[in-house]
Amino acid sequence: MTDTVGTTPAIRLTDVRKRFRTKEGDLEAVAGIDVQIGQGEIVAFLGPNGAGKTTTVDMVLGLTEPTSGTVRVLGTTPQRAVHAGRVSAVMQTGGLLRDLTVRETVTAIASLHGARHRVAEVMERTAITGLGSRKVSKCSGGEQQRLKFALALLPDPDLLILDEPTAGMDVNARREFWDTMREDADSGRTVVFATHYLEEAEQFAQRTILIAGGKIVADGTTARIQSMAVGRTVSAALPDVNGDLDATIAAIGELDGVTHVERNGPRVSAVTTDSDALAMVLLRDHGAHDLQISAPSLENAFVHLTSGATARPELQESLR
Repeated sequence: MTDTVGTTPAIRLTDVRKRFRTKEGDLEAVAGIDVQIGQGEIVAFLGPNGAGKTTTVDMVLGLTEPTSGTVRVLGTTPQRAVHAGRVSAVMQTGGLLRDLTVRETVTAIASLHGARHRVAEVMERTAITGLGSRKVSKCSGGEQQRLKFALALLPDPDLLILDEPTAGMDVNARREFWDTMREDADSGRTVVFATHYLEEAEQFAQRTILIAGGKIVADGTTARIQSMAVGRTVSAALPDVNGDLDATIAAIGELDGVTHVERNGPRVSAVTTDSDALAMVLLRDHGAHDLQISAPSLENAFVHLTSGATARPELQESLR
């Protein structure tokens, strides 16, 4: 890995499109993506199933060619960047020989990269030293993901791409994995990860790119994406006076700025663009207690921004 963050983008996609032929006709999995990711960035790539994010990752890794547009990785083609050992990936499935032990697997791949001196280091960093004599077939899904991570680190790449990297890991293993990734990112490595765990993007990514319908629908800092959800959530317990709680909740739903109301027993939760005004009404007019106001979550923003599957340029930050 290079010692300093370079000025050449780690990834640059220019009007990238990918079409597949199916029995039902042509399917455009990626429908015109323009994006640039600088060296040293930590970027979460999010989208619902079928959004096109895995196809995009495959093109960045040189595993498939775009139908049109250009893909550049670290200033060159994906294939050349990968061949030079500057790009590594942790993929969700495949890639391991089940009859080898963990240490045999790491040693074999290290030999291909001329990196046998890094075997002990990467095994220690990825917490698989204690698994060295275990056959891959006897490793759990989470342990196999950690082994793939070790293999990806062997060439000391400038760009690390993670496709659902913590799939199969329990909560503790996921936490340990991301602790290691934070250390790696601090050293200047570019990290791009696709995940279904939105809390991973909230906790780790500096920038989040949302993709839906083969297009980027939002691109910016994770905090900014999170703020794009509509309103804050105000929740409180309400007294049921004369059995009129349902009527009270209906009245709350008619208030200015309230976009959604739901009830869970005596507790009501409402999404509003003016949380202060709603809180005042609940406390003053309805005798509310145990009131809570929560900021929009990344999950709220994710659902809101991807539901229409339409690119929204006004929500995309220019990071060039």
